[in-house]
Amino acid sequence: MSDSFKFGSFDYFCEHAALVVCPLLGSSQGTMATCYSRNVQLGSQIVFQPATCFVHIAALGMTAIMLFHVRSKYTAVGRKEIVTFFYMYMFVELLAIFLDSAIIPTAHAVYPWFTAVYAGAVGSLYWCILINGFVGFQLYEDGTPISLWFLRLSCLVIWGICFFVAIATFKGFASFSFEKPVGLFVTYLVFPAVCAVIYFVSQLLLVVRTLDDRWVIGGLVFMAGFYVCGILLLLAFSVTICDKVNHYVDGVFFFSMAMLLTVMMIYKYWDSITKEDLEFSVGSKAAVWEVKDPLMAGGSEYYPEDDTQSSYRGAGGSLVGGMGGNNYYGNYPAQTYGQQGYSHQGYGGGYGGNQQYGGGHY
Repeated sequence: MSDSFKFGSFDYFCEHAALVVCPLLGSSQGTMATCYSRNVQLGSQIVFQPATCFVHIAALGMTAIMLFHVRSKYTAVGRKEIVTFFYMYMFVELLAIFLDSAIIPTAHAVYPWFTAVYAGAVGSLYWCILINGFVGFQLYEDGTPISLWFLRLSCLVIWGICFFVAIATFKGFASFSFEKPVGLFVTYLVFPAVCAVIYFVSQLLLVVRTLDDRWVIGGLVFMAGFYVCGILLLLAFSVTICDKVNHYVDGVFFFSMAMLLTVMMIYKYWDSITKEDLEFSVGSKAAVWEVKDPLMAGGSEYYPEDDTQSSYRGAGGSLVGGMGGNNYYGNYPAQTYGQQGYSHQGYGGGYGGNQQYGGGHY
């Protein structure tokens, strides 16, 4: 077992953790991990890393839920860009199900090609989150064709580079060799780590310089914490964990779990720094509008809804016999306020039946 780390060599990593690239590196037989989780047999199919497969399946479900909520924030900044990241993460997890579980056997002729596709997808995934980190700085308008096509084409270029380096290393052509996989070491391990560090630093600067809410930093701290813990559990404690739990799980299980939590914190962080414009909201729930003015609130106990009279004052008196319009035309008896309330002011006498005009003295 190699206890020393060497730049450009996968020996240390492959002996501590069962990475998907390890069966294709080191020698023609690959490099086997010192301790790995036990497999299960389903019919005629032997499934490796069964617990890790459940994590990958759970990651697909959780990502679908996050995508649903992201797409409902119609006017949020960087919405389409972050959606691209989640789609790419789902693609990586889908490939990991077939590669980690050995549903595609490591000895099969297509395994190197699927692994190369996976290695390219990992590189483009980290590049995608790096580009998403600069969307918040508004260097260019988000959601425009320029922004989206730059993201897509650049991710495609990164995927092509990582894919070529991986398959050339596995097959041993174009000056690449599986015995000295320096190029794959850079594209598969170094490049993702650099992208993750740049993304974290850029978002920390964005929060400190442009946002008043410092609680968002907590999301970044949890994000970085899960990511670092996942790497440590994979590379430093995988063998110890595997031995202690009798080979039921190993570091790959905890690494996959930590990466899922990291992606969930990326979503939480993005959701906390973006605001939704309610005027253009297309969420699944109807907007609830709170009426502040009691005059506009129907069904109020102080202002009952009644079409027969004004909400501001009762029905006024009519010019016909001192009666209200509702009483006169509804054949109700005359109210006394029409004769008494105004008589003291000199007006009621003209409308009463015993007064000048009401008595018929013309």
